[in-house]
Amino acid sequence: MMTDYTGADLFVDALAEYGVTHVFGNPGTTELPVVHAIADSEIEYVLGLHEDIAVGMAGGYAQTRRYHAHHDDSILPLGVANLHTTPGLAHGLGNLYAAKIAGAPLLVTAGNHSTDFRHEEPILSGDLLRLTRQFCKQSHEVLDVSSVPTMVRRAIRTALTPPTGPVFLGLPLDTMLAETDADPERLGPIPTAGGGDVAAIERAADLLAEADAPVLVVGDHIARAGADAVAAAVDLAEAAGTRVHGEILSCEVDFPMDHDQWISPIPPDEDLARTLLDADTVVFAGCSTNTTLTRHERALVSDDTTCIHLSDAVREIGKNQPADAAVIGDPGIVLGEIAARVRNRLDQSEREERLETVASVKEMVEAQMAAIGGGDNGDDPRASKAELVDALHEAALEAFIVDEGVTAKYAMLTRWPLQPEQYISNKGGGLGYGLPASVGAAFAESQRDDPRDVLGFVGDGSYLYYPHSLYTAARHDLDLTVVIPDNRNYRILKDNTLDLFGGSEDDYDWVGMEFEPPVDIPTNAESHGARGELIESPDEIAPTVRAALDRDGPDVLDVLVHD
Repeated sequence: MMTDYTGADLFVDALAEYGVTHVFGNPGTTELPVVHAIADSEIEYVLGLHEDIAVGMAGGYAQTRRYHAHHDDSILPLGVANLHTTPGLAHGLGNLYAAKIAGAPLLVTAGNHSTDFRHEEPILSGDLLRLTRQFCKQSHEVLDVSSVPTMVRRAIRTALTPPTGPVFLGLPLDTMLAETDADPERLGPIPTAGGGDVAAIERAADLLAEADAPVLVVGDHIARAGADAVAAAVDLAEAAGTRVHGEILSCEVDFPMDHDQWISPIPPDEDLARTLLDADTVVFAGCSTNTTLTRHERALVSDDTTCIHLSDAVREIGKNQPADAAVIGDPGIVLGEIAARVRNRLDQSEREERLETVASVKEMVEAQMAAIGGGDNGDDPRASKAELVDALHEAALEAFIVDEGVTAKYAMLTRWPLQPEQYISNKGGGLGYGLPASVGAAFAESQRDDPRDVLGFVGDGSYLYYPHSLYTAARHDLDLTVVIPDNRNYRILKDNTLDLFGGSEDDYDWVGMEFEPPVDIPTNAESHGARGELIESPDEIAPTVRAALDRDGPDVLDVLVHD
């Protein structure tokens, strides 16, 4: 039994001192020093049966804990994932990408061969830094035990400093086994992005006051900045009399969806997006994914539109549209400063005139949005996606939602008046994040004195990527309800086929897009230790969901839906 204090011990002690309570991982031989050090600590090692599951759990955990940390500054909103050298790290890249796009603050680590052995190119060798750099804010390898305290402190600060995101540290065997008498370095407070340039704020306020019918497009950097930032977005919208939309692929609640000035998310459809962005002045606040899925034929925003950009991320300022005013800073602080100035510069009659325009647009858009996820499917007994969302809203009004419903997503966003800190979704677009992230969110909620129900809303195609995520939920007896909108096909690919090539559904053979024969999802869930149940009738949805929420442990409800 080793009793010497090693680099691995120091690494784990630093995590514990900074407030890490869980490490999500799938270990191998090169990770054994860290795993053994965790075993001797108060940190819980959470086993995932695939490295991408571990990263997805860490991502959902970090996104959820960030909301908790907005109200309790003793909470460290960091997810930590421990992966197994080159192939294991490669397995985790799908959800590392998802964490990058979601801005999830993660520390991802992987063991590696000893530095004096790599010239022999042993099994599992590879360049860990090249694998991770495009998805991480920084990627480094700890090549000497004396650098462990600084590099761990630096990595965590980088992950948590806005704009937040993943970082990577490679942990070679010889570094982790080396003896040391060093201590962790103090982490120190994490800064915000600041209050923004006063001259730029004044210009933004002037342009908004001078506008005719301005639009505020809110992005997920607002929700990441905290509930106060969402409140500041409301303040600006009310001061300037704007209509409000969520950016394309908005995946958090950046504006309360029951507010009179909230209109809708902007869907990733060229014509609809252009229509909703048609205004003399548009404020892009905290946006990052505001473009269509495939190339659009015409500009989404007219050349003569005045564009105001606000963000804590420098690279998002003026990225896809010119910036006639640009403010870099914490979204909450900046939105609040602009709101105060606009309120003083805009008389009440002008504000009321703008709000009348907002009301008329809202009425028009709501009529169009009401049809999303519905549709008449004749005598088909299965629920529509709209019926499913309405039943979930009835049964799980206060639940914390992790959404990878994909083609069911917009039924939820247009029918459920979601509130701040209630919802996260798969912003990256790659399948296989939602179910692991739901497990991570359930871990995060389990640490609260008054945990919320966690509802995973995961399409059947997404579920089938990593159904063995449920093993971790069952192993830890997590309170988690997963609802599968199951249309037994990759509907998103069919929709995109029609968009790209035209025609009707009868014109295509749908190669690789049908689940025929279908997977028995309830039996699959039970094989991993969860309870599984098939729901074939719309009337069964709400009572079955309520019963699942009332039970402890993980439930998977496979709800048959039509397209």
